[in-house]
Amino acid sequence: MKDGRGQPPPYAERVLDLVERIPPGRVMSYGDVAEYLGEGGPRQVGRVMSLWGGAVPWWRVIHADGTPAAGLEAECLARWREEGTPVRGARADMRAARWDGRA
Repeated sequence: MKDGRGQPPPYAERVLDLVERIPPGRVMSYGDVAEYLGEGGPRQVGRVMSLWGGAVPWWRVIHADGTPAAGLEAECLARWREEGTPVRGARADMRAARWDGRA
């Protein structure tokens, strides 16, 4: 993968395209994204998000336990409140908020 300053590679483009399609109020875990795409894993998705995720709704991609990425908790919670994402405390309610990729 490139260093994040150039164009994202094809895998990153596929990740970002999927993240753009996650509806407001819904979330996917890093692993969900990888599983949906059928390639990579949670770490690869996390890397893509850290390098190129700023232009997509990054707050909709979280850890499998419903927690946001470290350092982004406050902004993530604010965006979840705006979108009506189901939460339990400081975590997304994965049972209610998880999106399976279907329209």
